[in-house]
Amino acid sequence: MKHIGALFFLALLGFVAQAQQPLHIPDTLHGPVYNLQIRHDSMAFYPGAKTQTMGINGAFLAPTLILQKGQQVRMVVNNALNDTTTIHWHGLHVAPHNDGGPYVTILSGTTWSPEFTVLDWASTYWYHPHLHYKTTLHVAKGAAGFIIVRDSLEATLNLPRRYGVDDIPLVIQTRQFDANNQIVIKQHLDTAVMVNGTRNAFVQLPAQVVRLRVLNGSLERVYNLGLSTNETFHMIASDGGLLAAPVAMTRLQLAPGERAELLVNLSGKNGQSLQLMNYGSTLPNAVYGAAQPGMGPGQQLPGYSQNPRNGANYTLLQINVGTPTDLPVTTIPTTLAAHQIPTVAQADTTRIFTFMSANMGPTAIQGPFMINNAHFDMNVINERVPFDNTEIWELRNQTPIGHPFHLHNVPFYVLTVNGAAPATHLRGRKDVIFVPAMGTVRFITQFETFWNDTLPYMYHCHMLTHEDDGMMGAFVVTSPFPTSVRSLGSETRLQLYPNPTQGQLNYRIAGLNPWEEVQLRITDLQGRLVQQSSSMPAVGTLDLQGRAEGLYLVHFQSGSITLTSRILVQQH
Repeated sequence: MKHIGALFFLALLGFVAQAQQPLHIPDTLHGPVYNLQIRHDSMAFYPGAKTQTMGINGAFLAPTLILQKGQQVRMVVNNALNDTTTIHWHGLHVAPHNDGGPYVTILSGTTWSPEFTVLDWASTYWYHPHLHYKTTLHVAKGAAGFIIVRDSLEATLNLPRRYGVDDIPLVIQTRQFDANNQIVIKQHLDTAVMVNGTRNAFVQLPAQVVRLRVLNGSLERVYNLGLSTNETFHMIASDGGLLAAPVAMTRLQLAPGERAELLVNLSGKNGQSLQLMNYGSTLPNAVYGAAQPGMGPGQQLPGYSQNPRNGANYTLLQINVGTPTDLPVTTIPTTLAAHQIPTVAQADTTRIFTFMSANMGPTAIQGPFMINNAHFDMNVINERVPFDNTEIWELRNQTPIGHPFHLHNVPFYVLTVNGAAPATHLRGRKDVIFVPAMGTVRFITQFETFWNDTLPYMYHCHMLTHEDDGMMGAFVVTSPFPTSVRSLGSETRLQLYPNPTQGQLNYRIAGLNPWEEVQLRITDLQGRLVQQSSSMPAVGTLDLQGRAEGLYLVHFQSGSITLTSRILVQQH
């Protein structure tokens, strides 16, 4: 209780009146080569001791990457941290070895250089670390940035697109700080509000139609966005691209990982001010950020009720309106993009994913949470999806709190929320969907373009604390060609131990005599050959001492049969 009380006192410091700060607008990088360095740094969020941070090409957050659909790009990511990390291109449709999930790690002092063609619609995406058990820490410290994809269709529309002038990226985050001004995690006292890493932020925007690219980059908090004037704004894009038409609204609920592009008409408001608000008092129960986090008063999180941000209305960003620019946008378009949504009849299969808590009763809301009664295991492939399958995924939330569900690789279209058609603004291309407590969401998608029988993509809750605690699964998109490859499910044929290994790896291929010869290949997760032998016994020991720490694929071939498994090499 003393610990919670001390943090509560520190939380109140976040409400002490301080001078407003001009909104930080991240720099931009243009391709085809993007040089990025993840590093330790520090920043003064409060007077006094500096806060230790992680940034990409800077002290906190990262530059905005400007991509063009159809462009061939190369990301040169140098890890200057004293820790392993990854970088996930959230929302981009790329091959699994380029996706940057927890299986494709970047060791300290090394560089990862994925190359891919941009296949995505014009929209707002983002990038952030995705190391298992460390995602929350690395993102909380500041390692995250925007990706803006442009395409030929979006270019034909009369939309604001002058970055930093009438086209503004806004990542909204709450953080918590200890007595030494250091970021701390999982105390449910995230009272410091930051937009683009700026506390008490203001921005001057021209008196015309402006475009706000909003990302909920918080670890857990859900926002209910609106303007202090209560006037209408128009949502034109969701996670994965433009909507069919602008959607007029006065409130927008946005969960962690979700993005929305909003048009706000400031015409005729020169000299006026208004605020972008979080209306937390109108969030429903069982949403993190509402007054009541669970479905009833018995479902509580430690310290949650002491957080004055929960269930409250407060300013996120002050907007001061200045003079219009030359050639201002002054109208809202009536149509945007055509969508070809697969029908239910086209679905090849339906998969069911059930969210549940490891605890029961009043502590169920505290987790840890699972999907299909299992916590994430790096050695398990949870789902195998045939290439080019059109599938319905049904998400059943049996916990007393809502969860934002994120799917890697492909965008999806929401079919129903609690059995009803989704709200209009949820009918575009999505990669994160909020699943209400004790509710159900169904979506449809097609697993196209990429396949890999061994290297998985991820699906998980985008409350990063839940993800790190195991609310995540792995899936592979399997090859469309006939194959004799037996992968991780073939424990009866291929045995490897100890795994993880610090150098000596014993292996045994059941079904073969110990003296029978097999061929060996060891590759990294990008497919690069690191070790091979044309003649190995079916039972033996591999010497991996001196091999760089990380994940590898071990392939044994006997005749037409190839057995493949992942191994993790660790340093002593």
